[in-house]
Amino acid sequence: MKRYIISQLFLLLSVTLMGQDVQYSQFYATPLHINPGFTGSTVEHRLVMNYRNQWPSIPKAFQSYHASYEYNASEINSGFGLVFNREEAGSFGLRTNEVALAYAYHFRINQNLYLQPGLKFGYAFRGIDYDKLVFNDQLESGSSITADEDAFAREDISYPDISTGILLYGENYWAGIAINHLNRPDQTLLGDGRSVSELPMKYSVQLGYTFDLSGSVRSRFGDKSLQAVLHYKAQGKYDQLDMGGYYNHAPFMFGFWYRGIPGLKKYKKGYHNHDAIIAMVGYSIPDRNFNVGYSYDITISRLAAGTGGAHEISVTYEFASQRKKRKKRKFRVPCAKF
Repeated sequence: MKRYIISQLFLLLSVTLMGQDVQYSQFYATPLHINPGFTGSTVEHRLVMNYRNQWPSIPKAFQSYHASYEYNASEINSGFGLVFNREEAGSFGLRTNEVALAYAYHFRINQNLYLQPGLKFGYAFRGIDYDKLVFNDQLESGSSITADEDAFAREDISYPDISTGILLYGENYWAGIAINHLNRPDQTLLGDGRSVSELPMKYSVQLGYTFDLSGSVRSRFGDKSLQAVLHYKAQGKYDQLDMGGYYNHAPFMFGFWYRGIPGLKKYKKGYHNHDAIIAMVGYSIPDRNFNVGYSYDITISRLAAGTGGAHEISVTYEFASQRKKRKKRKFRVPCAKF
């Protein structure tokens, strides 16, 4: 039993230390998280907040927080953003906090086509609560003293994190490519001065198309539309694909999509690349300045039993000055509101 407890502790720790990014099921509710090219793709100001509780049946498994603020400075064809991220994993207090600045420049290719390359520079702080760890020699001796007290860094480590991306969009479609962790930062928490745990670069592709079902994509109340979306991401030896759609009948929105790569890839024999089926419901105030969404991951992998899926909440608020509201503006990226 002692060996089992220790092995499970370090298994969870090692999985986290492998450096896989947190993923949000409502990926278009975290635009600056997936691609800095989305920066400024709004009327003027936008505030986004997200919370994800993954595997709630396992105490203190994984919890993630995201917040971003962005400003569309249309006078200089630029978008500016500020991003905050926090991740918590395990009962031993593993945590990662990050703050980042994002920028995108908006090119107008023609009357109906725009291009937005973006860059995000972040700085992260990562640490663990050493006092919550129990080592093998402590279990055997019953003492609070361990010979492995220098196994982990006592203080949080910190490192820069750089990402880039580009977004191409028209009035009813969009396509983006992003590369995160360009500098492959070292995330190791081991205090031996020799260990290295690089965060692998993450590559992602975002595609979407809006089908107008109400006769006017510019209608602000009572409009109907269907967004077909696809989000592919690859990091290290792992990759996944989100594909599905959102139906909007203001003020309500419903979404349903699948995560995995069915029938095309398995990591080893008997392990199919199936993760989850996600269902979402959302509501917006009639003028759509304020949106709230809730989604639930129905796990369909081997982890289905005993994990409890994942809960996720998103809140988006857009606002603009009266001058911007009166002024005829360029259309925004026509992606889903959540």
